Formats: sequence, C-alpha cells, structure tokens
Amino acid sequence: MTSTSPVTVSELTREIRDLLQANFDSVACVGEVSNLIRARSGHLYFTLKDDKAQISAVMWKSRAERLKFDLQDGLEIVVMGPIEVYPPRGSYQLIVERAFPQGIGPLELAFRQLQEKLAAEGLFDTDRKKPLPRFPRKIVLVTSPTGAAVRDMLQVLTKRWSLAEIIVVPVPVQGATAAPQIARGIELAGRIPDLDLIITGRGGGSLEDLWPFNEEVVARAIAASRIPIISAVGHEIDVSIADLVADRRALTPTEAAEMSVPDQAELLSFLGETRGRLRQLLINQARQARFVIESLANRRLFTRPGELFSDVRRRLDELDEQLNRRMRDRCEQSQSRLQLAASQLDALSPLRVLARGYSLTRDAETGATLRSADQIEIGQTVKTKLASGEITCEVKQREFTSSNNN
Repeated sequence: MTSTSPVTVSELTREIRDLLQANFDSVACVGEVSNLIRARSGHLYFTLKDDKAQISAVMWKSRAERLKFDLQDGLEIVVMGPIEVYPPRGSYQLIVERAFPQGIGPLELAFRQLQEKLAAEGLFDTDRKKPLPRFPRKIVLVTSPTGAAVRDMLQVLTKRWSLAEIIVVPVPVQGATAAPQIARGIELAGRIPDLDLIITGRGGGSLEDLWPFNEEVVARAIAASRIPIISAVGHEIDVSIADLVADRRALTPTEAAEMSVPDQAELLSFLGETRGRLRQLLINQARQARFVIESLANRRLFTRPGELFSDVRRRLDELDEQLNRRMRDRCEQSQSRLQLAASQLDALSPLRVLARGYSLTRDAETGATLRSADQIEIGQTVKTKLASGEITCEVKQREFTSSNNN
C-alpha cells in the first residue's frame, strides 16, 4: 500500500495487523520450543524456532490446560493457530490453539514424561509396594458401577471367596473429569473401616479411553493409599501409570479378582487333604508309640522286676560286708597304734620314775616344782609326791652338793 500522507504508528500497526490476520488466520508450523515461560496466570509464552528463524508464540491458559503432555524447552512440536500483531511492542506472534509433539502422539509423550517423573521420585520402586492380604475380609472396587469389568469382578469374587464383603465405590472411568473422581474414590475407599484391599481399573479401550489411569492425580492417590491396591486397566497389552504405581498389576479386571482372593473350593480341598495327612501321621505316630511301649514292656525290668531288686540287695550285702571288714581293719589298726602310744606315754610317765624310789617336791603355797636346794628357804613348807601318797614337810636344813658353793 502506497500513501503520500504520513500515518501514525498505531494506524500503521493496525493496518499490518489486519493484513496478517486476514492472510494468516490459521497456520500450521513446526519448530523447537525455547525460552518457555509459565506465567502465574497460566499462560505459556515461548519461542518457536528452527536453524534459520524464530517466531514468538503464546498459548493462553484455556488452551494450555488441555495439553496432555508437558511443554518444555527443546521439544519439537507442531502448532496450529492464527498470527496476531501485538500493538504495544509492534511485534507479531503465533497464537497457539493446538500443539502436537513432532513424530510422537501427545498422549504417548505425556505418558513418557509422567513415567520418567514418577520413576525419579521412586513411586515405581518394589520396596515401597505393600503385600496383598492372603484372606481378605473386605474388598472395595473403585470402578464404574455399570461396566462389564465390575460385573466380571463381582462374579469371580463371589464364586471364589464368598466370605469377603464386596463394596463398590462408583466412579467414571472415562472422560476429562474421570481422573480426579477416581483419585477421590481411592481416597474415600481408604477411610472404610477394616478394609483389606482396593481394586481399581476398567475394561479395554483406546488409549484415550484408558487415559484417566495415566493421570498424575490418580498415580499419587494410589501411592498415598495405606491399603494395598491392585490396578487392572484394559487388556494384557495395556500398561498404565496406575499399573506401575499400584502394589500389584493385573492384566485384566478378571485376573485382579482372581489374584485378590483364594479359591474357596481349592482351599477346602487342600484342608481336606491336609486333614487326611495329619490323621495318617497321627495313626503312624500312635503305632510307633505302641511299638515302643511293647518293646519296653518286654524288657527284664518290667517282666522280672524282682530280679532287679535281688541284684541290688546282693550288691548292698557285698558293700556292707566290705564296709564292715574295712571298719574292723581300721579299728584294729587304731587299737594297735593306741596301745603303742600308751606304752610310750607310760614309759615317759613321772609315776614310773616315782615307782623306782624317786619323789617330786613342790612349794606348798605356789605348787612350783623344786629342783634345787637354793630354791628352798629354812622353815618353808613343801609337799613331796611319792609313788604312793604325798607328805607335807617343813624344811629344817639345807645341804648342797659339792658342785654348789651355796
């Protein structure tokens, strides 16, 4: 457009905007995401570029919330939307209404991204998974109350294990609002008293149909449950995020019901067989005990107990005889030693000396033995012990031997 009269910046910008919007009301563009900014308002601002050029892009909150995958720098995507001019900066930008990852479906990309995120947090680790109860008494099914899956599970559970109480927490298992309701159903199920097991899932379908079980809110509800959870989503080839987080994964809802409870008929048969084996074992033990008792009863101790006492009495008599003999020998030896000691003592006895004519003189007052004349004073009273009898004397005179000058 050519004009000889000048226009204002606003007018020029408006003309450019009208021109762009008229010719680029809907474009499809492929490029790499860079400089991604997540505004607090929920809008996404980023640059879409290739190796030769770049263009600013924005995705408003209403559109961003519908993304199944996580937009991030370095991701190559295909976007669709109009080109608009932003007058305050005089720049143009791509208004992204739809976005798809290049070379891979958005749901597949979202699955991989969430799988990597939760795996890094350890939500798939086997050491955090809880064991299933062997004989559950109360089971909750968090699923659609009208689907074929719930009918199959109820049929299998009641047939295999009629002792369990089955409670159904109804939730939608398909659609945009299903995931938060499934998570809420798992949370409510965990509040039921005396609950032993939770089964959640649904029958087969497309990836879009099964997608609520790939949502992060469901995965975290399963991980937070204190009650063991079995996940049974789709068919054998379908693997969901819920399957990876749950304590056990079942290939189908029917298999989930089978693995959650024992087979009552098989258990009764096993108990019957066990009872028979225990009965036969007790019979064998009784026979063995009887054989042992009969063997003991035929021993000499029980058949001729008197002989045992005879041997004991004979042995006691022998021991008594040996004891008496040894006592006699000991007494004779002691008597001989006593006689010898008596003879020796008698030979040393002062009475023997006195019998040969000697006497023993002592001080009459103190009783001290007097051995020398110089121990005696004139007029002192002494007592003299003879071989027979004793005399009391008063000293009149002292005489000393020639060897004593006193």
